[in-house]
Amino acid sequence: MKAVEYRLPKEFDKSFIVFRERGLFFPCPWHYHPEYELVLVNKSTGRRMVGDHIGSFAAGDLVLMGPGLPHVWVNDQNYFKEDNCTEADAVVVHFMDDFLGENFFNLPETEALTKVLDLSHRGLVITGSTRYRIARIMNKMVNETGLKRLSSLFKIFDILANSSEYEPLASPSYMENTKEAYSDRFSRISEFVLRNFHREISLKEISEVANMATTTFCNFFKEHFRMTFVEYLNSIRIGHVCKLLSNQDKTIIEIAYECGFNNLANFNRQFKRLKGMTPKEYRKLLKAEPLSA
Repeated sequence: MKAVEYRLPKEFDKSFIVFRERGLFFPCPWHYHPEYELVLVNKSTGRRMVGDHIGSFAAGDLVLMGPGLPHVWVNDQNYFKEDNCTEADAVVVHFMDDFLGENFFNLPETEALTKVLDLSHRGLVITGSTRYRIARIMNKMVNETGLKRLSSLFKIFDILANSSEYEPLASPSYMENTKEAYSDRFSRISEFVLRNFHREISLKEISEVANMATTTFCNFFKEHFRMTFVEYLNSIRIGHVCKLLSNQDKTIIEIAYECGFNNLANFNRQFKRLKGMTPKEYRKLLKAEPLSA
């Protein structure tokens, strides 16, 4: 079984990713990515594979995994039945090793934490009171923003650094035997989108950037990013819109056009879908005077 490399889009105004995975079952296949990952299962049962380790999971399961470690959470069979009324619910945190700067994890204050992160390359199941303390923080982080959310991550770091309530999952030799070279294709795609999201980007153009046929690219993108390219592009644009909405000198219309939206109805629809509110409501939350669109 070949592991698939996954990437999740990061918002412009956030340095790391926090999201809630909810549905009838967890949809991810056997995959890996360059970020550290914390997975907290709130609801559901099944089997999890982390490297060469196979174990079970239930509500409260908490695992920390390092970059490049293949993993998958597979729900029990009853979650796939047509008459299934249960829900799978998890909170996931992703962060890169340099999201706070290249030298952050080399600081003397982070020495104990770094040892835990080094061990996480094998995957760590977190247990005891440590698990309950981190779970409470992660569930709150879903609705937090700004410094409050970053502060919560630091609290998790502090708890991990001062705990011994964890157990490695994959065998010590696993990562040495399964090193996979990350393709630079993801970097080329992301870099191109970040430079050009303000204008129209056709599937033909982005496929050429990835050096793939259009149909092949669409299938590749959906498999690895868990969304279509258009959905990814819109998420990048909306992220930049949110950053600009704090600028009271620009109207919402001006910001929409600046971020690549040529259709205002589509802009408002996409914004509400991703943020759960209108651009005007979002601007009010930023304590800026709502400007007429």
